[in-house]
Amino acid sequence: MEEFVGSLNNVLWSNPVIYICLAIGLFFTIMTRFLQVRHIKDMFLLMFKGKSSDAGVSSFQALSLALSGRVGTGNIAGTATAIAMGGPGAVFWMWTIAFIGAGSAFVESTLAQIYKVKKDGVYRGGPAYYIEKGIGVKWYAVLFALAALLAMAILMPGVQSNSISVGIENAFGVSKYITGGAIVILLALIIFGGVKRIATVAQYAVPFMAVGYMIVALIIIGMNISAVPEVFSLIFRSAFAADSMFGGIVGSAIAWGVKRGIYSNEAGQGTGPHAAAAAEVSHPAKQGLVQAFSVYIDTLLVCSATAFMILFTNMYNTVGPDGSFLVENLPGVEAGAGFTQEAVESVLPGFGAGFVAVSLFFFAFTTIMAYYYIAETNVAYLVKGKNIKPAMFILKLVLLGATFYGAVKTAGLAWALGDVGLGLMVWLNLIAILILTKPALIALRDYEAQKKQGLDPVFNSTKLGIKNAEYWADGYNLEEEKDKVS
Repeated sequence: MEEFVGSLNNVLWSNPVIYICLAIGLFFTIMTRFLQVRHIKDMFLLMFKGKSSDAGVSSFQALSLALSGRVGTGNIAGTATAIAMGGPGAVFWMWTIAFIGAGSAFVESTLAQIYKVKKDGVYRGGPAYYIEKGIGVKWYAVLFALAALLAMAILMPGVQSNSISVGIENAFGVSKYITGGAIVILLALIIFGGVKRIATVAQYAVPFMAVGYMIVALIIIGMNISAVPEVFSLIFRSAFAADSMFGGIVGSAIAWGVKRGIYSNEAGQGTGPHAAAAAEVSHPAKQGLVQAFSVYIDTLLVCSATAFMILFTNMYNTVGPDGSFLVENLPGVEAGAGFTQEAVESVLPGFGAGFVAVSLFFFAFTTIMAYYYIAETNVAYLVKGKNIKPAMFILKLVLLGATFYGAVKTAGLAWALGDVGLGLMVWLNLIAILILTKPALIALRDYEAQKKQGLDPVFNSTKLGIKNAEYWADGYNLEEEKDKVS
């Protein structure tokens, strides 16, 4: 099993594939004229505008729901793994993919809004919807929906629950089986409450966990303030083969930085658009910009917090091309959350293991919530009519089972399966958004033109010549939406 999964990953995540991911992100960055810099003010301000309705959630709730998917175990264990396999230089490449990936996140989330539908009283959208409506290839849309279900309901939850169970076992000595059972019970209470309950939990849990985590990182940096120049120098030297110790693994630094960066921030992966489509906004570009900013929050803030805690305290190991250690500051400690636990423990004795375990719980648990929402959206796409309720019930049971299974299994297999799921979704989605670049750019230009006129941008797909965007065909009717505002 592990050999087969490993072989599949070698194909899905070979070096040429990783460089193509970078090239596509760079393409979107150029085509949008570096919107991640030009519109950073709008990105921030739009987060707090807009209200929820009976059909949709607010921009901030949609952001929180997307962040609950983006900010997960990849921010703690994934960042540590990138340093273990690619050295400190991997951190620079994680930053690079975040900056470039903001362009991809804008395109895919704007497309999700353009082609969203109102189904059973709520907004639904995402890659399956924009593939069918925008490209017009039904089988390709079904293929993505099936891949998303495989990844979100079966392969990926185990990565998150495994990190929780391992962290809690290391910190408090609690059996993985007990932790797995507790996760399943809590998760069931939330996902059986529907998308509104998921969005509400995310709205409060995500800001709390992210801010608390970064505060501890700032404390550690503050206590090692004299090391700031050296740590940044080490990151940049290692990223460009200018460091004597890490110069020989610059290829690994790029590969692991990009892979773990994409795994963490999910830009271009096709997960963020599901939450983006649920937002109640007057113009698709508005939520596209908000979701682009979520990539910055995930990688430039939360992943950087993990990297700085590890590098400022020197609590990491790095493996060379031949499998021997280039750096072995933590003998016997497996690459992952253990690095972060040791880093915090070295500065705040008695606090590190528990803090990271609790952080992992919040980060990973909210991510599993987001996985359920994404899986639910794709079930809604695939299943029609009276069969929808039984299908949703089966989905809940499958995801809860996969979550428990992952909690009690080994970390290596859980991460390998997660990488397979991610790889399948990334490729299907990247091809789709490359084909559909034009509608996203039309929406961006329309948004910018209305902003220049001093207007609050409102979208009309008919006037812009975008076909099959039925929700926007008569424009965004604010008067009709007022009746729905909650």
